[in-house]
Amino acid sequence: MDSIVSNGTWVLVDLPPGCTTFGCKWIFKKKLKPDGTVDKFKARLVAKGFKQNEGIDYFDTYSSIARLTTIRVLIALASVYNLSIHQMDVKTAFLYGELEEEIYMD
Repeated sequence: MDSIVSNGTWVLVDLPPGCTTFGCKWIFKKKLKPDGTVDKFKARLVAKGFKQNEGIDYFDTYSSIARLTTIRVLIALASVYNLSIHQMDVKTAFLYGELEEEIYMD
């Protein structure tokens, strides 16, 4: 929850005239340690996007992740040029994406 709030993921606003809202739902999950004890609690807020209409509420859908082909090309280039490869993880990476459309949830 702290990550969602501190990143400014949403802003509370009055609904502009002519705009529609979508329902939302909180998803809660317990992450467990290998011994079965609770490691941390996770939460995410999801929009009920199944009520959206293509061409009205959105125009294109995609997930901003690297394609397998791109990863293979990068590994091949690193091999050809004798470069080191490092892996990293961006925690809560999905919070950094920018939406082109405004979404209003109730």
